[in-house]
Amino acid sequence: MSLTPQAALAELNQKTRTISHLYSCASLLGWDERTHMPPKGGLHRAEQLALLAGMAHERTVDPRIGELLDAVRNSSLVADPYGDATVIVREVSRTYERAAKMPQSLVEEITRTASLGQTAWEEARAKSEYAIFKPWLAKMLDLKKQEAEAVGYQDDPYNALLDDYEPGATVATAETILTQLRAELVGLLDKIRGSSRRPNLNILDRPYPVDRQKDFGRLCSEAIGFDYQQGRLDITVHPFCTGIGPGDTRITTRYDDKNLAYALFSTLHESGHGIYDQGLDPRQFGTPLGESISLGIHESQSRMWENMVGRSRAFWVHFFPKAQRAFPEALGTVTLDDFYFVINDVRPSFIRTEADEATYNLHILLRFELERAIFSGNLSVDELPAVWNEKFKASFGLTPSKDSEGCLQDVHWSCGYIGYFPTYSLGNLYAAQFFAQARLDLGDLDAMFARGDFAPLKEWLRTRIHSQGRRYRAADLVQRVTGKPLSPAPLMCYMNAKFGALYGF
Repeated sequence: MSLTPQAALAELNQKTRTISHLYSCASLLGWDERTHMPPKGGLHRAEQLALLAGMAHERTVDPRIGELLDAVRNSSLVADPYGDATVIVREVSRTYERAAKMPQSLVEEITRTASLGQTAWEEARAKSEYAIFKPWLAKMLDLKKQEAEAVGYQDDPYNALLDDYEPGATVATAETILTQLRAELVGLLDKIRGSSRRPNLNILDRPYPVDRQKDFGRLCSEAIGFDYQQGRLDITVHPFCTGIGPGDTRITTRYDDKNLAYALFSTLHESGHGIYDQGLDPRQFGTPLGESISLGIHESQSRMWENMVGRSRAFWVHFFPKAQRAFPEALGTVTLDDFYFVINDVRPSFIRTEADEATYNLHILLRFELERAIFSGNLSVDELPAVWNEKFKASFGLTPSKDSEGCLQDVHWSCGYIGYFPTYSLGNLYAAQFFAQARLDLGDLDAMFARGDFAPLKEWLRTRIHSQGRRYRAADLVQRVTGKPLSPAPLMCYMNAKFGALYGF
């Protein structure tokens, strides 16, 4: 007896939910690995994660899923191109077809290597010894090349990996828009360098007790909408957010007792990711309608809350008096204007996660260029540190004094996240275009922020982006929300206005 399309869809959803529960367990183990796992637990953890990855992969390529997809695909349930059933079929088919091309042994080995490689990266970064990480990078690159060949690609093997993080994106499209952005950024930075105005950096280089930083960071995080009844904040080497599942979203940060900005803006950034995960429809967990669209869209939420909200003057009209009460020794005699200027200081720096808005995308462009070169074989793992330093000097006028300031600063390559970096710049572009539209739709956002009211923006984002799951691809979503295709113009308009006022041009 054949299944009705409705019954097939129900069974399909049940199967994908089971797979999602397995990935959820892996996410929890991954969170623990980076926050609480004992140093010698790495080998066992790698085997745990490899086992779960293999189990999830086995279920993802189950031929029964193909049969269920066909039963729904050939029915009237998919008449609406953006209807629930159509979205589920489109996105599950994409995952099923890609996974079916991947040998389970390769999936398990990538997962195992990512876990062990991350442990090696943490040691290498702490000691600033690239040699500790180099063999793991070489192995991961080889595995990711195998993945690209297995799943197939058009024009460039890098496309196979980029498409996994940003569906529909290609090297050609990313390169075009990032090249446009680079040209605009160079002009902006020339204007800033030509200004005689400079903030007082000493304001941030003062004692900020970590216990009070924790309290203040949580205060800000809760205010913008991260729900601590459904989440928690912990400490790690490289801040991240992990959505374990409905009701459980974990964010992390790191502290510097001589600088308030590092942990605070990291916390706001990860809270933005967390607000997105908490805004997904819990009833749709395990289906594409309960999953985020892409890493670029996810990044748009974190960058918006960190920068367009958290570094706005209006935000600090509300929070600066609270900061002065929390840190009277450091901020008691500082003015709001001076504080606002210093948290938006623009100058070349070594660490991407601590970079200002104006130079941040140059960090991404550097990684995009190097990542493509090393993945294609035009750059060897032996040459990477020296070439990184050379290209960094050309872009920023600075030479890293140690590898922890250079090619060891990011966790991504240890985890196998090749093709991930371009999504950061795409996220900045998405964020600016969404934020400009939110201003048009909601009215005076600055007045809302100044009185500590962030709910209208959060609800606007939840309605138009978070709750939609994967109903729309990123390019379609931008067009639907803003009425225009993605463009560097809103980001550059925002930055020129902001930094023009600060630096007087």
